[in-house]
Amino acid sequence: MSQRRELLTWDEVDRLIDHLIPQFETEFDAMVIVTRGGIIPGGMIAERLNIEDVLTASVDFPFEAERKAAKLLAWPQFIQFPHDAQLSDRRILVVDDVWGSGRTITAVKNRVAAAGGIPYTCVLHFNPYRSLFSQAKPNYYAASTDAYILYPWELYRGDEKVLRDQPEA
Repeated sequence: MSQRRELLTWDEVDRLIDHLIPQFETEFDAMVIVTRGGIIPGGMIAERLNIEDVLTASVDFPFEAERKAAKLLAWPQFIQFPHDAQLSDRRILVVDDVWGSGRTITAVKNRVAAAGGIPYTCVLHFNPYRSLFSQAKPNYYAASTDAYILYPWELYRGDEKVLRDQPEA
């Protein structure tokens, strides 16, 4: 049984951002965008909220071949992360595109908190059915779904290519 997929348009992404903006109950001192998925929605939100201090975090969850079955339990490896001084005593909006398992954004949130920052998580889509954290969810999200979401900026990426209005070459 394959997972249901939804292909979003840019107009739908704009509507999701429009739905998020009124939810924010505080002003943020900075934003940490989780690469790669959070880059575009994070940039859109930063522009709308006039957040000028935009930082990035890149996280990987490596696993050994013999531990493939346990890959969800791997410790995160931070490939890129802001310096603690950029986060300490600041309200930080952590942005990604989707909360699936929740591992990546939770790892970033916890690292922001460990640096002395006050993290708030934000995603376009929250999938409560895939989340590994039964008691946790994003502080802010535009929609809840059980589908695999394909964003317009992902249409021509790797194995998930979705050709639109173009015949096979």
